[in-house]
Amino acid sequence: MKANYHTHTTRCMHATGSDEEYVRSAIKGGYDILGFSDHTPWKYNSDYVADMRMLPEELPDYIESLRSLREKYRDQIEIKIGLECEYFPDYIPWLKEQIEMYRLDYIIFGNHHYHTDEEFPYFGHHTDNRDMLDLYEESAIKGMESGLFSYLAHPDLFMRSYPKFDSHCTSISRHICRTAARLNLPLEYNIGYVAYNLAHGLSTYPCADFWRIAANEGCTAIIGLDAHYNVDLEIPVYYDQAIQALKKQKIKTIDTLEMLTDKA
Repeated sequence: MKANYHTHTTRCMHATGSDEEYVRSAIKGGYDILGFSDHTPWKYNSDYVADMRMLPEELPDYIESLRSLREKYRDQIEIKIGLECEYFPDYIPWLKEQIEMYRLDYIIFGNHHYHTDEEFPYFGHHTDNRDMLDLYEESAIKGMESGLFSYLAHPDLFMRSYPKFDSHCTSISRHICRTAARLNLPLEYNIGYVAYNLAHGLSTYPCADFWRIAANEGCTAIIGLDAHYNVDLEIPVYYDQAIQALKKQKIKTIDTLEMLTDKA
């Protein structure tokens, strides 16, 4: 089974390709399951407007478009509808209402900000000190323990901005991985940044040091493209490399998720 549950749309304002182009590319790339999980909107208590997620009023169109494509391509690919969400405690009740209203298939945990992006910076750009690492760990663990999410996306996101994998990274990684293993919550082996890393001579994530710890703690992995460009789904090389890397580290890997609708 070839599956990707981490797919964005242009509604997040930093992706390219129509909804249907993503579906067509996934079919061309040999995917059996394509899950859309664009950045969730939040109904803020302030007048803050995020620049990397859809607005609440765009959510109905997102759902309608994907349901239409699911029906149109039902004989060629299985389409799942979800969202990538942070753990924002004050706004979780609103999120739960949307999950129930639209009967979402799943949601994934993208730990991008501590509590809310109205006040706290993006972990991927600003986790360059111990205090931010600690906030990342706290937010990751509380979000996983909430029971809301199907898996933790890019658990090693902090390595986009932290200078090097040191003893502090080892400590928070161990805590995150132990929590995930205890909860039987998969960790995403995110390959969305691999091409950028190679082009710029960087090493961010997937972070080999993090995944060695994940292997030692008995974690389960799921491969995620984090696709922001539909053609990403047509390129097999990084997906195939991820399969081999996880096999080499003897990490159990899954390709199917239990859907929220299955639990209802």
